[in-house]
Amino acid sequence: MSFSRAGLSKPSSSNTSNESATTSAKSFKPSDKLNPKTVDFFNTREIQKTAFGTIYTNGGIPCRLVHGSVKNKLMWNTPPEKVPFDPILVILAEGLRETQHPFNFVAREGFKDLLQTHNASEKAIEILPKLIIPIKNAIVLDNDEIFESGLNALVQLSDAVGSYLNAHIKIYLSILCRRLTQRKYKDQVTDALNKFEQNGGKEVVPIIKTKIPTYNSVT
Repeated sequence: MSFSRAGLSKPSSSNTSNESATTSAKSFKPSDKLNPKTVDFFNTREIQKTAFGTIYTNGGIPCRLVHGSVKNKLMWNTPPEKVPFDPILVILAEGLRETQHPFNFVAREGFKDLLQTHNASEKAIEILPKLIIPIKNAIVLDNDEIFESGLNALVQLSDAVGSYLNAHIKIYLSILCRRLTQRKYKDQVTDALNKFEQNGGKEVVPIIKTKIPTYNSVT
């Protein structure tokens, strides 16, 4: 029987599409976005993947996500001050290049959490050479999200190790000099350089000026 003979109107393709979209929306849960098993690896967005995702999914990082009503946070299975920086902090540094949830969130928040523990300075200094390249690999990328994560991590590391970073700071300066020419990052990069000076002392100023001669000391 035809739709017209039965007194019914044929469903439009737009209605069918709307029903499909509604069904898809109902089947999606916000928590899926943060569940490693539901990550869409075929997303058309630019994806950066490291070994971090596999390590985290297999339980190699002793923390888990807690989904808050306002924001998410990490819950550590082991007290952060008892977590071994080698290899966990190094693995988190590698994960700074991740762009997918939950991997990017865990890497950035985990790195920050560990460096805020009361004994972080001593532990970070011991493994400092192992952290330098992973952070550089993050800030050197053209991906703005990853650059910001890497720069934030570098500032956090500077706060933790102080002048011990001076011997390594030159490796980052060419990258920061390039970003300094971008208006949206000028203030953020300048603030980072100021932090390096505050934490590293006046001896870091000549090092900065070798690559960024226009740098103005905060002292």
